[in-house]
Amino acid sequence: MKVIILCGGTGTRLKEETEYKPKPMVYIGSQPILWHIMKIYASYGYNEFILALGYKADYIKDYFLNQKAFTSDFTLETRHHKTKFFLDERREVDNFKITFVDTGLETLPGERILRCKKYIPKKDKYFMVTYGDGVSNIDIDALVKFHKKQKTIGTLTGIHPKFKFGAVKINDKNLVTEFSEKPVLQDWVNGGYMIFDKRYFEYQKPSELEHAALKRLSSINQLSLYKHEGFWYAVDTNKEYEDLNKIWKSGKAPWKIWR
Repeated sequence: MKVIILCGGTGTRLKEETEYKPKPMVYIGSQPILWHIMKIYASYGYNEFILALGYKADYIKDYFLNQKAFTSDFTLETRHHKTKFFLDERREVDNFKITFVDTGLETLPGERILRCKKYIPKKDKYFMVTYGDGVSNIDIDALVKFHKKQKTIGTLTGIHPKFKFGAVKINDKNLVTEFSEKPVLQDWVNGGYMIFDKRYFEYQKPSELEHAALKRLSSINQLSLYKHEGFWYAVDTNKEYEDLNKIWKSGKAPWKIWR
């Protein structure tokens, strides 16, 4: 099953990092967040990816085309352009099969997905889609099993977002009775990690957001929600970037489910 990762946005709210590189290439530890997302899927055996590229697409292409050189010691003979790599036996070599699709600079996410359609094999009944900025300890196998059981066209992963401000409760005398620092909201929001069957393309129109297709599916009871109560975090601001790096440096990153 192919996994489409939306990598084309400009990430303007993270301008400190995205002025010179696309948001999926913001580094968490020694690797870009895109790599972390791909490792999550690959841990469950889903290692065939379609990257829907846009803003600074060359940055992403260059990283993967030269990943071996970036992560290994090597000797280069400049006259004959021969390279000998010294692979670190302690480091697992990634086993990704990646299709790079230039979907346009200003293209909306829904159309980016449409432009990836031709790279999904005819034999594949399902495909997955996620955003290039969010990591989670989601059980991908459980998500796929849930989707097949639901028999709907699409399933998205629902997560509980954290409120970005402190919340207070008051009594009838306007006295504060409780203060919560950035509480977790009980509403569900779309956390990415979606799965669809190919009928999805009948509901996604060009030049629109992916949410338009999701609304059409929900209106005919063809969209399910897989409830994920575990860890989920997306990088949208510099603070979130710093938070994820702190978690990674602690050595206890919940999304690191690979060895």
